[in-house]
Amino acid sequence: MSAQTLLIGGASGRPVVQLPRMGNRHGLIAGATGTGKTVSLQILAEGFSRLGVPVFAADIKGDLSGLAAAASAHPKIQERVETIPVPDYHAEASPVLLWDLFGQNGHPIRTTVSEMGPLLLANLLELNDTQEGILYAAFRIADDQGLLLLDLKDLRAMLNWLGENRKELSRQYGNLAPGSIAAIQRRLLVLEEQGGEQFFGEPALRLADLMQRDFSGRGVISLLDATRLYSQAPRLYSAFLLWLLAELFEELPEAGDADRPKLVFFFDEAHLLFDRAPRALQEKIEQVVRLIRSKGVGIYFVTQSPTDVPADVLGQLGLKLQHALRAFTPKDRKAIRAAAENFPVNTGLDVAATLTDLGIGEALVSSLDAKGRPQPVERTLIVPPRSRIGPLTAEERQAVLARSPLANRYDDPQDRDSAYEELARRAEARQTEALRRTAAEAQANAGAAQDKPARRSNRQSVGEAFIKSAARSIGSQLGRQLMRGMLGALLGRR
Repeated sequence: MSAQTLLIGGASGRPVVQLPRMGNRHGLIAGATGTGKTVSLQILAEGFSRLGVPVFAADIKGDLSGLAAAASAHPKIQERVETIPVPDYHAEASPVLLWDLFGQNGHPIRTTVSEMGPLLLANLLELNDTQEGILYAAFRIADDQGLLLLDLKDLRAMLNWLGENRKELSRQYGNLAPGSIAAIQRRLLVLEEQGGEQFFGEPALRLADLMQRDFSGRGVISLLDATRLYSQAPRLYSAFLLWLLAELFEELPEAGDADRPKLVFFFDEAHLLFDRAPRALQEKIEQVVRLIRSKGVGIYFVTQSPTDVPADVLGQLGLKLQHALRAFTPKDRKAIRAAAENFPVNTGLDVAATLTDLGIGEALVSSLDAKGRPQPVERTLIVPPRSRIGPLTAEERQAVLARSPLANRYDDPQDRDSAYEELARRAEARQTEALRRTAAEAQANAGAAQDKPARRSNRQSVGEAFIKSAARSIGSQLGRQLMRGMLGALLGRR
């Protein structure tokens, strides 16, 4: 086995490997809770890092932070190493960067409202079609007006301005219903409570900071602490990961047929990416998964069942690593049959029966050969990780942050001139102009009063009384129309 091969495990004394040049053909790690998915993610992340490939992963339970510490010796680990066998096994830590949307357990991670875009933002806010159309209009009008949408207060100010000027704007951009604008604003309040205030803003994340190698040439593993994010704001969690994937797709150049990926991306709890997502967004995800491998990015979905991933996406996943499934209900048995059909045939293995018989640390694995052909599925002992299984302590986490090369780059938020400030200036200018006009009119009226001749009798002619009475009705639309008609007749105009 080459040192430039990622060892996954052993089957009947033979190594089961992932070829580095097939790392951008994507993959799936599936299995019931407690069957070893997190450890499989950990050994893949370690393996890619040793190959010099940067890794990004969301840490849902906090367990993956142990990648930054070396594993402790244990008899069961030594037994597994000898059984597989694993050549040159030794405990070691991996280079790790810690991130946290809330800025508590890692570097703050942010993007701007403009970079997120209306499609992902509408899905995040759970807008209906009408509200989504208004959000698209808000982005378009902001572009036309030269207004930067960086944070949520920019977007709120933009929506308020749309509401105040909707009659004029509707002629060019379509109906901007005030009820729908108000509904979007209410959804923004919910998003703020979930952490959107911290996520949207600057300094925005630089993709290059997720694609680093350390001084020894190992790929740096970026871990997003998602324990609070996943439990409190699962839609924000999935929207962030989708945004990041879209940014990679749009910004990275074509990589051609490289010997290894530029970046490997793990989506834990992958079902959240597809639950309740509108068809337009699902199609976008499928398109990105299909095309992003040409940019040198490998995507690995982690979930409980393969049925959590749409068939069009599932068919594009080269590496399949399936841990045990449990059959408690008819629905469970149907999922097991579907999972079994997801693998290339191995005539010597009853896949459906094996899926319920796998122990912890075992999996059914199918990878790609050098020509990209799926290999027959095999029952595999998964290699033990070289890093710690379990989380870092609070003190260890602080030590990792203290030696981070990104210290202080993202810690302090910035608030540069954007839509909120520009619209506030416009409102102030309108108010100043209105006051100036009022003062000018008052001065003109005062001057006119001084130039008036001596006061006449207070008695009004019948004609004067009639005209003044009509003038008082000018507050209504009908009154204004009548007044224009009478005055026109009096003046001899049509």
